[in-house]
Amino acid sequence: MGSRGQGLLLACCLLLAFACGPVLSRVPHDQRDQQAWEGNEELPSPPDHAERAEQHERYSPSRGEGLPASQCLRCCDPGTSMYPATAVPQINITILKGEKGDRGDRGLQGKYGKTGSAGARGHTGPKGQKGSMGAPGERCKSHYAAFSVGRKKPMHSNHYYQTVIFDTEFVNLYGHFNMFTGKFYCYVPGIYFFSLNVHTWNQKETYLHIMKNEEEVVILFAQVGDRSIMQSQSLMLELQEQDQVWVRLYKGERENAIFSDELDTYIIFSGYLVKHVSEP
Repeated sequence: MGSRGQGLLLACCLLLAFACGPVLSRVPHDQRDQQAWEGNEELPSPPDHAERAEQHERYSPSRGEGLPASQCLRCCDPGTSMYPATAVPQINITILKGEKGDRGDRGLQGKYGKTGSAGARGHTGPKGQKGSMGAPGERCKSHYAAFSVGRKKPMHSNHYYQTVIFDTEFVNLYGHFNMFTGKFYCYVPGIYFFSLNVHTWNQKETYLHIMKNEEEVVILFAQVGDRSIMQSQSLMLELQEQDQVWVRLYKGERENAIFSDELDTYIIFSGYLVKHVSEP
């Protein structure tokens, strides 16, 4: 070991002796007495009761007096402080506040709470602006069928049934009424309304039927009278496509006739579509 290391070792020993010297020099009174007794050849006789009381009064402090300076104290004794109180430095936290950090990431969505009760109805808001025009809709599908025809010539019965043929056309929409056969042909299925008006002949019977295909549907009848009158009949029929509606004069077991002339039209047959079959 060099001279420098020996110097450091000697310095450490001196510091240790300086620090521990006062502690080692504090020897309790009991140990001093024991050392003194051990130095003597003869041990003293134990003190009697009076001596022990005197020694107790000598070493026991009276009330109101402080403790002797040489008495040992424990750090846990209340009301006694072995070390002087030092003031704790106060730190101003506000001056230690740092700058505001960046915003953190958004957390996970929590659970849905219970549905609350419906609130009160709010006030009516302002009227909005007019919207743009929408696209044009589909074309409305309309269905029409109508006719109205008349006859200017009188007609008398025969020994066979006769179809009443009309010679005057008032309305014949799309030509659904055939003026040569005297029949209306259904091209638009649905519900139709039909009416027939005739003028009777005095002293003659009037007897006709409105026919649907070959079926007699309704009759128009007038008995023999002294004077002629206007007689009418009307009905509604549900027709399918290609059905036929026409007027038939009954065959003449008795004299049967309808009156008309070239100046006026007394016999009129009309019909039109009321409701198409596809309509609700």
